[in-house]
Amino acid sequence: MKELQTEQEFSVWKNGKTIFMFSADWCPDCRVIEPLLPELEDQYSQFSFVYVDRDKFLDICSAYDIFGIPSFLAYENGEETGRLVSKNRKTKEEIQDFIEKSSLSK
Repeated sequence: MKELQTEQEFSVWKNGKTIFMFSADWCPDCRVIEPLLPELEDQYSQFSFVYVDRDKFLDICSAYDIFGIPSFLAYENGEETGRLVSKNRKTKEEIQDFIEKSSLSK
């Protein structure tokens, strides 16, 4: 998974077919899903997966109403196609369902 380095990169990644994962090092629910991510990246290789550190990018989180983590946003060609945003722990099935529903061009 790539890691967001600058706010400008966020705008660039939005123009592709991208899943943004909002997380933080201190988040226990984020650590629980971490082992699932390589498998999900392989399963949905049509997407780029980008890790967004919530603590480094508070302005982005605020602008996109990301107030709980782990959370996910999906973009394709600059258009938001889905969001799985809450403070609750996510299951593999919830993340897969979110990705399936977020794809404009399956």
